[in-house]
Amino acid sequence: MTALVTGSNGFLGSRLVRRLVAEGESAPICLVRPGSNTSRLEKLSQEVPGARIRLRKGDLGTVEGAQRALEEADVVYHLAACLRGAPAEMFLNTVVTSANLLRAAIRRSRPPRFVLVSSFSVYGVADLPAHSVLTEETPIEPTPTRRDLYCQVKWRQEQLFWQYHREHGLDVMVLRPGAIFGPESYGISVRVGLELPGLFLFLGGDNILPLSYVDNCADALALAGTSGFRSGHVINVHDDDLPTCRTFLHRYRREVRDLRVVSLPYAATLALSCANQRYSEVSRGQLPAIFTLYKTRSAWKPMRYDNSRLHQLGWSQRISTEDALGETFQRHREYWRRNR
Repeated sequence: MTALVTGSNGFLGSRLVRRLVAEGESAPICLVRPGSNTSRLEKLSQEVPGARIRLRKGDLGTVEGAQRALEEADVVYHLAACLRGAPAEMFLNTVVTSANLLRAAIRRSRPPRFVLVSSFSVYGVADLPAHSVLTEETPIEPTPTRRDLYCQVKWRQEQLFWQYHREHGLDVMVLRPGAIFGPESYGISVRVGLELPGLFLFLGGDNILPLSYVDNCADALALAGTSGFRSGHVINVHDDDLPTCRTFLHRYRREVRDLRVVSLPYAATLALSCANQRYSEVSRGQLPAIFTLYKTRSAWKPMRYDNSRLHQLGWSQRISTEDALGETFQRHREYWRRNR
């Protein structure tokens, strides 16, 4: 079975390629844009004895380009997405490219299986009771335009895959990771709070933080590509032993850098969001509605999480959260000492 990985030179993509090679994939195809930094993949080829990684330069900007990328592929791990930037850029490099990939797939006599990396952000939790358990049965966001741009493009991307699954019978599995972290990802999840100039606004309180260590997440993706799960499955991906946001931030400050923290309880965040939203409406947008009640209830409401279906896939947590945080924070400490 030949695997194609889009977004293969990224944070998660390069770890997935490593895992595929370790699992016996003889020569995964790694789609990279011309001029991309492929140092992670080149380093992997040097570190893993016998690894043969095929770099395929191209992009998904056209259906024809997507067709060339899909040549030989039996399973496609679709990780390519634009996580930040201007709205047009994010939509183009997440939604339009996915549409091109799907259009190219149905032109084949035997389309490949797709494993899409989605996100917890597509869930609609704003109107759920606090401390609800988030599972694969939790409803999808009904009004993504009330959320941030990342939610909107990931929501639309996922809906495209479901459309092609229904209308063309494409074999699709969707994995929705929580907060992916690891040594090469230097930010703090927005679920913990917001880093502002000179201070960190701590908003997560004692909420459970649905962490997914990058290597554990890559394990889940690799399993999904070869599993016997029927097409159409959704699987939430997060580790077992989850810390609270408070525990995470306390350890981060102790082991990485001592941030100046301002804590805002959930009730106070709701009040601030209400005031921001009303003033934005009254001022006709002079003060942007950065915080709204809907966004706040979506991002910082206390929730619980269940990864039972992930275990049914055959996954087990290979790297403990304790070890994962230790390795991650050590690398982060070195990074901030170099760049302060």
